Amino acid sequence: MTIKEIDNQYIANTYARFPVCLTHGKGSLVYDENGKEYIDLSTGIAVNTFGYADEEWVTAVQQQLSVIQHTSNLYYSEPCAKLAQMLCERTNMKKVFFSNSGAEANECAIKVARKYGENNKGADYTTIITLKNSFHGRTLTTLAATGQDVFHKDFLPLTEGFVYATANDIDSVKELLKENKCCAVMFEVVQGEGGVLPLDKDFVLALAELAKKEDILLIVDEVQTGNGRTGELYGYMNYGITPDIISTAKGLAGGLPMGATILGEKVQNILGAGMHGSTFGGNPVCAAGALNIISRIDDKLLAGVTERSEFIFSSFKNSKGVISVSGMGLMIGIETVRPTGDIINECIKNGVLVIKAKNKIRLLPALNIDMNLLEKAINVILEACAK
Repeated sequence: MTIKEIDNQYIANTYARFPVCLTHGKGSLVYDENGKEYIDLSTGIAVNTFGYADEEWVTAVQQQLSVIQHTSNLYYSEPCAKLAQMLCERTNMKKVFFSNSGAEANECAIKVARKYGENNKGADYTTIITLKNSFHGRTLTTLAATGQDVFHKDFLPLTEGFVYATANDIDSVKELLKENKCCAVMFEVVQGEGGVLPLDKDFVLALAELAKKEDILLIVDEVQTGNGRTGELYGYMNYGITPDIISTAKGLAGGLPMGATILGEKVQNILGAGMHGSTFGGNPVCAAGALNIISRIDDKLLAGVTERSEFIFSSFKNSKGVISVSGMGLMIGIETVRPTGDIINECIKNGVLVIKAKNKIRLLPALNIDMNLLEKAINVILEACAK
């Protein structure tokens, strides 16, 4: 049996896979079982921060793997502690809870928000405002937080306590605050799964002001926008706000499963011993990988993200077959005249891997992708769009 046949027989049918079996890669180049080369502009959906088999990252992970691969959270661990310190120092936040995924990071944020509401406003202040068109994860609770009916319909009833405002409409948020006993508002500064749509700066600033006035928490979901993806270490930094809680995952550990919920001053001591936990959260190998990643996201790298972003935006602006381009940094959505599926398949045929978000081609290249490779890949996409 081929790998595809084994996969089809034994793995749950939850993924509509492309007909490509990837075997190895280096940087932004990856190869299939037949040796065909692809330029990868998807990075495992914004996970492989510096591409495949990055040497510095591999060394850091291997060194940790050779001494302690795991210890429970009943003991102290150097990589976990140092990563928490680095994240707090880079964000001016106070504490970190580590988990394994973005959904888990958001679950923790939701727990903290509800406990804050109980402690500071009353036991019935449990409702969290999220935005229509948002995406916050696939657990029952983070599905409930997600403001898209398409993700809800198969798994009802969902967790109660979420209401949905219209993005970029502060009056919509104010109405929900009047009608519900709220403890927090939670949002992505760029709605990734919703179509790679950045929020308006005025709206985000108004949200921050409203949260402060009403004593509700400001939770920013940085699962996809975080860790250098938008041209800043975290996406909210483009807006000049200070969240109470940041959730992140995906590119944090450069390809290893790790999530983090970063807590600000208001909520740093909400969680006590035994109130929350994770067997693998803060795993030393994942933390060592994340330490390497975060330490390398400096001003020079972020300037490179901006340079690459400007090149992509300018390449698609007013190009044949392109309706619009949206996004921020190296998180970009391209609305096309041709169906996205046709363009994706043609790109695969011509050695470029891209994915989609709703009706758009979505680009999530490695933050340090070689400019020559990027230019070559963009030309392939442009040709596919123009047909």
